[in-house]
Amino acid sequence: MNGSGTPAGDAPGPRLLSGGNPQIPKADGDAPVRAYIAAMPGWKRAVGEHLDALVAEVVPGVRRAVRWNSPFYGVEGRGWFLSAHCFTRYVKVTFLNGAHLDPPPPEPSKDPGTRYLHIGEGGVDDEGRLREWIRQAAALPGWDGFSSDP
Repeated sequence: MNGSGTPAGDAPGPRLLSGGNPQIPKADGDAPVRAYIAAMPGWKRAVGEHLDALVAEVVPGVRRAVRWNSPFYGVEGRGWFLSAHCFTRYVKVTFLNGAHLDPPPPEPSKDPGTRYLHIGEGGVDDEGRLREWIRQAAALPGWDGFSSDP
């Protein structure tokens, strides 16, 4: 072990913020999202890997970016439809246009158009519903709150 508590020769990973959320620099593309997922602690990494794979399967050609220490998913020309963020007891999946999904995801937001799904250590309760929410969200106009330039 070196003085930082990591095995000698191993570079420390990204800093984990409150709730275990990885601190990843803002950037566009698959690589920063993969870095975020790889840095998710414990059971949250499996949730992140599963969510990323579902989005890629349901939305071929999905765009990825990291902003505000969260991965974002979008469709070229339609904006961003989904993001995720680690909290202590769950991974919060944000549907940026979630109020327009049928049925809407269960958790409300201060933003009337946004809805959340909390995924705990046990994983997704209804994968079919999650796939349908991803499909619907990607087909709707998304959020265009940041440019594609990091």
